[in-house]
Amino acid sequence: MSYLALAGWFLVIPVVLAAYATWRRRLDGRWWAATALTITVLLVLTVVFDNVMIAADLFHYDEELLVGWRIGLAPVEDLLWPVAAGLLLPSVATLLAGPPVRPESREERP
Repeated sequence: MSYLALAGWFLVIPVVLAAYATWRRRLDGRWWAATALTITVLLVLTVVFDNVMIAADLFHYDEELLVGWRIGLAPVEDLLWPVAAGLLLPSVATLLAGPPVRPESREERP
């Protein structure tokens, strides 16, 4: 299995949970903006530290399992992990926080 396929499978659950949290908690643009900002910061940090660790020869990738695209020394496959974490953790926290918004009480708020 390629690194991209492995990371893609791990991305499925966070995407489903984010969609469910959006529906269940009626998440608005502010929540998504904060989540997007979090994911952006995680992506930048991942690119920086992956490049440092690869340059320091701390780990290697099997080249046959990579797509081939890189940002510096870091393969693009590594960028799916921070996206998964950036979606999963806020979604779970939102779903666990307080009583759920019930579908029957979803009338518009002023």
